Amino acid sequence: MTNDLRGKTAIVGTGHAGFGEAHGLTAYDVMAQSALAALGDAGLKLSDVDGLFCTMMEDSMPALMAAEYLGIQPRFIDGTMLGGSSFVNYLTSASMALEAGLCDVALIVYGSNQRTASGKLVTASRPPAYEAPYNPRYPISAYAMAAARHMHEYGTTREQLADVAVSARAWAQHNPEAFERGPLTREDVLGARMVGDPLTVRDCCLVTDGGGAIVMVRSDRAKDFPKAPVYVLGSAAESSHRQISQMKDFTVTAARESGQRAFEAAGVSRSDIQAVELYDAFTINTILFLEDLGFCAKGEGGAFVEGGRIAPGGVLPVNTNGGGLSCVHPGMYGIFTVIEAARQIRGDAPGMQLKDVDLALAHGNGGVLSSQVTAILGSQNTL
Repeated sequence: MTNDLRGKTAIVGTGHAGFGEAHGLTAYDVMAQSALAALGDAGLKLSDVDGLFCTMMEDSMPALMAAEYLGIQPRFIDGTMLGGSSFVNYLTSASMALEAGLCDVALIVYGSNQRTASGKLVTASRPPAYEAPYNPRYPISAYAMAAARHMHEYGTTREQLADVAVSARAWAQHNPEAFERGPLTREDVLGARMVGDPLTVRDCCLVTDGGGAIVMVRSDRAKDFPKAPVYVLGSAAESSHRQISQMKDFTVTAARESGQRAFEAAGVSRSDIQAVELYDAFTINTILFLEDLGFCAKGEGGAFVEGGRIAPGGVLPVNTNGGGLSCVHPGMYGIFTVIEAARQIRGDAPGMQLKDVDLALAHGNGGVLSSQVTAILGSQNTL
């Protein structure tokens, strides 16, 4: 996104459905309920939607299926699949489509029933041809290698990784919508079942059902809706690989590039950001992204997160809804980073609402640290 698009579009509705367990519902049922919730939040109807931005985990043509299920005939469709970062990426394509007049109401939407349908990650991805012979446990083997390399290079400890999970749970305990709200200590994380050394099951995201949706319009209409608009100030994407074996450095992600360009487009600095919503599929993600987005230096992420520094009352609010580690993770989490960032700015977050949030960052991750997308959102005060 260039500076020309700064503040030209806004989020005017958010919604979700099926958090935790959505018994008796298909993935498209959850998707549709999320869409209706977001449209209701914006005071709109399905018939108002003429731009659709959607991908799902188990279908080859999910955007077409979603349009048919919803009973709409959109003028513009984007079904680009980048994994969990797709939905943050849709902020850019929706902004471009809206500004170009290709649509007037953009709906970004996702749904999954993976927990009640199978109890495990649902994916249409094929095993990487040159990695499959080694029988990796996808995707955790990839993230475990990144964690192990970070520990080797920078002295990051399992205790620091555990503190990421403990901080996420501390936020979730304030959020009635979070799936896991029970107590969690560093010792609980370290003593949990090892899944992929050095990551235990508590270093891993949840497996839940759930869906989310976002409604966007051009800024000249944004104040006509019931809720305070949240403006898209800057967004950027960068992809570095598909298979983890092709990642040049396991300790450096493309968030370094996407973050820098998003900040430049938004015209703000790291110190201006009041809430940070990161795709925390595994505890190492949070450490990597805080470093690569510039909130701390490379190699200092472990020290940055330890001792509650990113928990409620810490130096930087990170994943204020509980994140994918404790709130919800229905296969792809990216859309929920945007929803939580928007709700913090609007002042109606379901959990711990931060005071007077004008600027928030949402960051999506796709594949195995493969696709990184960063977005910076702001209130009316930031225009």
